[in-house]
Amino acid sequence: MSPQTEFEFSAPFASRRRPISRRRFLRGSAVAIALPFLESTRAPFARSDDSPAAIPRRMLCICNNLGVLPKPFFPEGSGRDYTLSPYLKLLEEHRADFTVLSGVSHPFVDGGHPSDICFLTAAPHPASSSFRNSISLDQLVAERIGTLTRFPSLTLAVNGGRSLSWTRTGVAISPEGRASALFNSLFLQGTTDEVDRQVREIDSGRSILDVVSEQAKTLERNVGARDRARLDQYYSSVRDLEHRLQESRAWARKPKPKVKAAPPVDPSSPAQYMAKVQVMYDLARLAFETDSTRAITLMLNSVGTPVVQIDGATITDSYHNLSHHGMAEDKLSQLKLIDEWHMKLLAGLLKSLKSTREQGETLLDRTMVLYGSNLGDANAHSTTNLPTLLAGGGFRHGSHLAFDRGRNYPLPKLFVSMLQRMGIEETGFGPSTGTMTGLEMN
Repeated sequence: MSPQTEFEFSAPFASRRRPISRRRFLRGSAVAIALPFLESTRAPFARSDDSPAAIPRRMLCICNNLGVLPKPFFPEGSGRDYTLSPYLKLLEEHRADFTVLSGVSHPFVDGGHPSDICFLTAAPHPASSSFRNSISLDQLVAERIGTLTRFPSLTLAVNGGRSLSWTRTGVAISPEGRASALFNSLFLQGTTDEVDRQVREIDSGRSILDVVSEQAKTLERNVGARDRARLDQYYSSVRDLEHRLQESRAWARKPKPKVKAAPPVDPSSPAQYMAKVQVMYDLARLAFETDSTRAITLMLNSVGTPVVQIDGATITDSYHNLSHHGMAEDKLSQLKLIDEWHMKLLAGLLKSLKSTREQGETLLDRTMVLYGSNLGDANAHSTTNLPTLLAGGGFRHGSHLAFDRGRNYPLPKLFVSMLQRMGIEETGFGPSTGTMTGLEMN
């Protein structure tokens, strides 16, 4: 565990007081940690009649950062009587299990390809030189209910290190792209020495927090009332983190679940893109089935994918180049083949979740699957009218929620609905407040 994490502290200062530098650090035991500007003092758990402790609810958030061709994805009509589009026909078996959205986007998120890092944060203007990301949907879930499972969250990727998961201080969480390593983390028990080393690392982190929180108290004599309130927030955050570290220490000693599945073999080439997607879907299901985590993100880094290998098909150009098709028929036909495979794999994932039962319900009933993209049209680098589909999770599905494609509906409202379905009491996310219109819980 590295102690070299750095946070900035920014706040107005009382008159006639010497300002404290924004770069001032708390030091001790080789630690250099600056005071953060914390915006939340909420408790680590949100309780309700449908609380996470009572009914395990989960979310899998998938972003294909080149999206899909809009015309064959978006359906005709709206409501429950919409006509399935060519792509959605590949999901027809699960029509009653998903809701498709059109005319949605993140307000203020622009910039083309860089917008993928904002898919779950909604932070504005990612291509700006002054951009700083904010907390992602999954990490907010991890903060609130992460200690209920061995892994507060899992951050995964196919073909590259671009991440969907970001901390409250705007730091990217490095994704795991190796299926074998993920399987080992989930299901292979370490040796006694390895477990002891993990516990020592956790204890080291707790001792660092003790040093930092103690020294932070000395600053209270030199700051004004508003800054003291922020320091109180900081102390609450430290206590929350200490609690999570204590929970991690307990999990380190508990045996990992046993599964019948064989350890996966990592596809050797980035061109084996679909095989990589498939194995990540399989592992996500296993992670949920064993209640190893409640939140998973998966970045399908299509930009970082070369020529895609598809059995029985001939793909002649890289995924990225095909997405910039310029309406060329040859490129469009190849891209449609790739898009259709995405839909087939998604259909397989939904079927797998639906065939697994947990306490009288299917795993799909308990799991929200968000599938979408940061790009509405990769050919135009458009970040509006994002192709978005939400399946499972106990919502009343089977509809097309068709919003204004010229004046988009805020996608963060969907995130609020998802958080509340997790039993987390939030009324807003990013720039938006309120839940999504037309999306109802069962």
